[in-house]
Amino acid sequence: MEILALFIKTILLRPYVFLFLAAFLFAAVRLIGWPRTWRFWLISWITAFVCEFSSTRTGIPFGWYFYNGSTVGQELYLSNIPFMDSISFSFLLYAAYCTALCFLLPSGDAGPRSPLLPLRFDVTTRTGWRALFLSALFYAAIDMVIDPVALRGDRWFLGKIYYYPDPGAHFGVPVANYVGWAVVGLLSLSLYFPLDRRLPALPAQDPRTVTGRLLLGAGLYYGVLAFNLAVTFWIGEELLGMTGTLMFLLPTALLLLRLLVRPWRAPAGSNRPEDFV
Repeated sequence: MEILALFIKTILLRPYVFLFLAAFLFAAVRLIGWPRTWRFWLISWITAFVCEFSSTRTGIPFGWYFYNGSTVGQELYLSNIPFMDSISFSFLLYAAYCTALCFLLPSGDAGPRSPLLPLRFDVTTRTGWRALFLSALFYAAIDMVIDPVALRGDRWFLGKIYYYPDPGAHFGVPVANYVGWAVVGLLSLSLYFPLDRRLPALPAQDPRTVTGRLLLGAGLYYGVLAFNLAVTFWIGEELLGMTGTLMFLLPTALLLLRLLVRPWRAPAGSNRPEDFV
């Protein structure tokens, strides 16, 4: 009963985290189904928890940092790790994974009137090395916005829950922290991808449907990004906010170009310019 009470307190204290978690579950079940969704969540959550447990004791892989226990009794902890922190890794990894797949999946044929580039949910591409490394890159990149503002949690409703004994060069965050995020992403997906390949094949999906469902995950990525940038500007950290905004301008533009600019194709047997669509 005490654990249940702390879990309820956690939801009340961190409702935004559980809204993002619910968005992840909704988006993932629609794209990859429940059997893959719960495996993705469990693998990424356990990997993140083990890495946090290790790093707060050995400095590996995030570098040295410590939770100060300021919210003990107000939210659920697993050992010395706030529960809400470790579950955040899971939905952020899925969001980064979907964003990466928007760049990598091959296009499918859905007719000239489709407003977005239709994508085929190809198992070879979605479990390949390019998806692995690009997802890890997007995963670490979003933490370059999240972690500096979380470190300033005493100035907003997160609270001051952790600290680095040796503040780093990136707005107080050590570079090792971002390396650790990439490591969590690489380990989690390296464990998940073989399971994805071995599970029964997903039902065939219309390429237009795949694009829309991938955009739910990518939308989660940009929703978390927008939330953290909004908090950053709200607490008066303009330089940090502008740095984060500028960092994502180019990848966002490239993503829009990939999905919105359709390649011109000529119908078979036609050489007339007006036949290109």
